[in-house]
Amino acid sequence: MEDRGVTPDKSLEPMKTTDSTVKILAPAKKVWLALTSPGLVKQWQYGSDLQTTWEVGSSIVFRNEWNGQVFEQKGTVLEFSPESRLKYSLFFPRPEVQDIPENYFFMTYELTESGGTTSLLVRQEDPRGSPPDESSGGEDGLDVLSTLKELVEVKMP
Repeated sequence: MEDRGVTPDKSLEPMKTTDSTVKILAPAKKVWLALTSPGLVKQWQYGSDLQTTWEVGSSIVFRNEWNGQVFEQKGTVLEFSPESRLKYSLFFPRPEVQDIPENYFFMTYELTESGGTTSLLVRQEDPRGSPPDESSGGEDGLDVLSTLKELVEVKMP
C-alpha cells in the first residue's frame, strides 16, 4: 500500500467516558464539602494535597508522594456550581505523554439530593489512549467512591 502522508486525526477518535454513581446517605451540602475541602479530599483521594481556589479558570493541582517520589496532576477548574456540579481538567504526567491540551482528561461531579440522600455521578472523559499494560482504572474509581461514601456517612460530623 502506498503511503500518502496521511496521519490519523486523533480528534476523530471517540472520547472514553466512564460514569460511576454512588448514593450517599447525607445532604448534598455535606457531600459537596467532602469534594471541595482540601483536608477532606486528602482523606478519600489517595492522600492527595489539593490546591485550588475553585474559581472558574483557576488552576487545580493534586499533589502526593509515593515511594519517595512527588506526583502532581494539574489542570483547570471549568465549572463550579456549589452543591450541584463541579468540573475540571487534569493532566496526569507520564514520561511518554506531552503536557498539551489533547492529553488532559476531564472530571465531572454532579450531585442530586432527594430526601436527605445524595446521588453523586462521577464522570471521567478521557481523550488519551491507554498504554497497553494499563487497565481502564474502573476498579480504582469504585474504591475511591466507597472511601468517599464512608467519609461522608461515618467519619464527618
